[in-house]
This record gives sequence, structure tokens and C-alpha cells, in this order.
Amino acid sequence: MATLAVYDIGNQKVSDLELDDRVFDAKINASLLHDVVRKSLSSRRRGTAATKNRTLVRGGGAKPWRQKGTGRARAGSRRSPLWRGGGTIFGPMPRDYTFSLPEKMRRSALRAALTLKHKEGKLILLDDFPLEGFKTRRVLEVLRRFQVENALIVTDEKRTFLERSAENLPNVKVLRQEGLNVYDILDHEYLILLRQVVPRLQGVLL
Repeated sequence: MATLAVYDIGNQKVSDLELDDRVFDAKINASLLHDVVRKSLSSRRRGTAATKNRTLVRGGGAKPWRQKGTGRARAGSRRSPLWRGGGTIFGPMPRDYTFSLPEKMRRSALRAALTLKHKEGKLILLDDFPLEGFKTRRVLEVLRRFQVENALIVTDEKRTFLERSAENLPNVKVLRQEGLNVYDILDHEYLILLRQVVPRLQGVLL
């Protein structure tokens, strides 16, 4: 098992914590990470883009002119896609972009993402992140001590002060452990875990 230092918010080492190699030293499958990220992004698409086909375009009930004898091409409806103001052929219609992946794949991808941050040296363990009141400046000061500007902070429980204080920082996001996902891990440069989160993650992912 690998050992990682645990720091306080003053960037002072307070202890060491053993990490399970099955979670933080797993096989990194780039193709699997791509599939899980694509699923995450697809589920965020609203799928509301729409155009009017010839059924939805208003008008066109009467035949524009008689079938023969005018010298013009045959026309049956003003809603024809060939006419200006007519319906659109094969245009986008409201749809659901979500798709599912097996639970084993999602867990394997999460282990791979955690392993990637660990091997890059961009996994930070904090003993705690105490915060009294809504203080964005305080969060910024703590991150600067670790020379971090872009980070995902994962907490063990609801921490209203921390979550609300980090909202004004464009490159910082606070997630609870149950909401941790591959996309957010890869979308941020550093991953900061509170000490209590590690055993819970290892219990869920094994």
C-alpha cells in the first residue's frame, strides 16, 4: 500500500495515511475514461433543439395551382421543403442524448481517475477544512498555501460554508463524496480529499 501525507489547512504535515493500491494504483484505461466522460457530458445536454418539418409548418392546405396546363412544375403544398418557408428536411428534433454504462465500468473509471491524479502528484489530503461563515478569501488563502488555483475539493458531508464560499472561485468546485465523478476529477488540475473521504471511497469502490 502507498502512503500519502495528510496536511492541515496551514500546509503542515499532521500524519500519514495508507492508500489501497486497488483504488489509487489501478490500471488506467484511456478508452474507458473517454466513454465515462462522454456519458457524463451527454447527460447534461438538454436536447431541445428543434426545427419545423412540413407537418409543423403552418398553411399549405390548398394546392398552389392546378396539376396541368400552367407550364409550371407540379406542386402539391406550399409546405414543401423545396419552397421558401417550407418545412426542413431531416432537421434536429427534441431527443434524449443520455445512455447507460455498466456500474462496473463507472467504478473502474473512477478508480483510474483517482490513480491518475495520484501518479501525477496532484492528489492532496487535508485533515479538515474548518470554515466559520461565508469567506471566499479564506478558501483562496488556503489554496494559495498549496500553490493551487484549479481544484476539486471533496468533502465527507454537507459543508454549507465551504460550498457557498467556493462558488465565487471560477476554477474551484466543492463536491460531496457521493457526488464524485470522473468528469469533475479530470476537469480540474488538483484533487483535494478530506481525510474522512478516503476510507469511504475505498469502501465503495472495492
